[in-house]
Order: sequence, then C-alpha cells, then structure tokens
Amino acid sequence: MSAPARTPDGGSAPSTIPPEAVVLTGIVVVLHIIVSLLLIMFILLKSGRGGGLSDMFGGGAMSAMTGSTVVERNLDRLTIITGVVFALTTVILALRLT
Repeated sequence: MSAPARTPDGGSAPSTIPPEAVVLTGIVVVLHIIVSLLLIMFILLKSGRGGGLSDMFGGGAMSAMTGSTVVERNLDRLTIITGVVFALTTVILALRLT
C-alpha cells in the first residue's frame, strides 16, 4: 500500500479525476479540433462578392443567372451546422475544464 499523495504544503491531495471524465474530455477536445478545421475550410470555400472556391465545384456560370446554386446553399447549411457544433463544444470544454 502506498501513502496518500501530499501537496507541497503538507496537506492531502484532492481526490483524483475519474478516468471516464478524462476520456470524455479528450473526445470533446478531438471533436473540437476537427470541427475547428472543418469550419475554417467551409468558410474559405464560401464565395464572397466576386466568387470563391465554391465556383470550382459547379457554381460558376449558373450562379450569375440563378442567384444561389445548390452547392452554395449546401455549403451554407454545412457552415451553420459546423458553427453550432463548434459553439457547443466550446461551451462544453469551458464547463468541463473549470
């Protein structure tokens, strides 16, 4: 049997964090990193006023006539969903790491 852990001031160390909590926090951190990279990618793919990288995926000539293409609408939806997931993982991490 080992002696209980001591802090530098001689008191007992606080109880350890359960392994399940550490694993869950790790999963949320990995998800947060993936969502962050996806959000950056989706924002860079969006077309601005003069067109963008989304024109490479089929939105070029038709977007001038019809306004918004299916690719652009789907990219908008994916950006919104990714932004919401990013916000949720940020709040979860802020609550778990305090």
